[in-house]
Amino acid sequence: MNAAARVRSNLLGLNRSELESYVATLGAKPFRARQLLKWIYRRGEPDFTRMTDLARDFRATLATAAEIRVPEIVTARTSVDGTRKWLLRMPGARGAQQAIETIFIPEPGRGTLCISSQIGCALDCSFCATGQQGFNRNLSPAEIIGQVWLANRELGRDPDGERVITNVVLMGMGEPLANYRNVLPAMQLMLDDLGYDLSRRRVTLSTSGLVPQIYRLAQDCNVALAVSLHAPNDRLRDELVPINRKHPIRELLEACWHYLERQNGRSVTFEYTMLDGVNDRPEQARELAVLLSGHDAKVNLIPFNTFPGTKYRRSPAAAIQRFRDRLVQGGVMATVRRTRGDDIDAACGQLRGQVLDRTQVRLGSKLVRLAVQA
Repeated sequence: MNAAARVRSNLLGLNRSELESYVATLGAKPFRARQLLKWIYRRGEPDFTRMTDLARDFRATLATAAEIRVPEIVTARTSVDGTRKWLLRMPGARGAQQAIETIFIPEPGRGTLCISSQIGCALDCSFCATGQQGFNRNLSPAEIIGQVWLANRELGRDPDGERVITNVVLMGMGEPLANYRNVLPAMQLMLDDLGYDLSRRRVTLSTSGLVPQIYRLAQDCNVALAVSLHAPNDRLRDELVPINRKHPIRELLEACWHYLERQNGRSVTFEYTMLDGVNDRPEQARELAVLLSGHDAKVNLIPFNTFPGTKYRRSPAAAIQRFRDRLVQGGVMATVRRTRGDDIDAACGQLRGQVLDRTQVRLGSKLVRLAVQA
């Protein structure tokens, strides 16, 4: 067998127009791409020979020329609360084997899949385990949507035959907007009615605040937006979320309100990790309320989840409740996120994966600019 015969095209991650272009190279009509989309995503079928409404000769051609290649599971763990975590092997930059983490969180009436967009992260937020791992590379569209495909296969369907995954959040390892060109087509497949056909309210992108990409997202794709804020002023946010030195809070909020106006969104969620003695004081709650009141915003207060080597501690439950009450009194909707999966290190801020090639990338360096794909 020659080299050309051994190389097969991975169809996972190709959007509708890309798949139409691909089947055209095989001499097939565009409607074959639409059939393939349904088989790959709605039915989760990896075997072309079982795609029964495709012509037999076309199936045979696909079996030789193409494949559905998904990430490889290294380990799978289940929490006492039902949260599931998969460690997925990924080839890394310079050939080193790396791994990312994907989390499924079951709740009454919904199932949320938290997916990764990068191997590691370059943004160096001081309270995040992923940020302390450094950055290796961006994930491809196939590797991003492949996490959804794989989790659907592993979880199966509920007793009514419906998919268990109802919501997808890009809140795993990495900064999604730093990998814009690959995250966008993956989200489009989640929304495509021939793909996963998820409502735009059920796909959430979480960002630390890459302002230019928020404006681009407002033009390109309508999904729910979550922003990792974590501080009510620039002085503190510069310390906790270093991208703030480039895009301060006022600039970030202007981009958020523009996103809502352009996409006719209901609100922006602001994530706020509660750090004992750092950002949890009543006067900081009042300061945050002044920033957000009068806008379509809600605050998700996240009890800090510890990890080895961190200097931070979780705010006491009473302090978190007082902070929430002050926000509500200030006219801002606020909720406290329930911690899930912390016994398997699957809680918010704990995802570490295996970034074995620890190219430590710090904000402001040349390498962090390389990590952001425009």
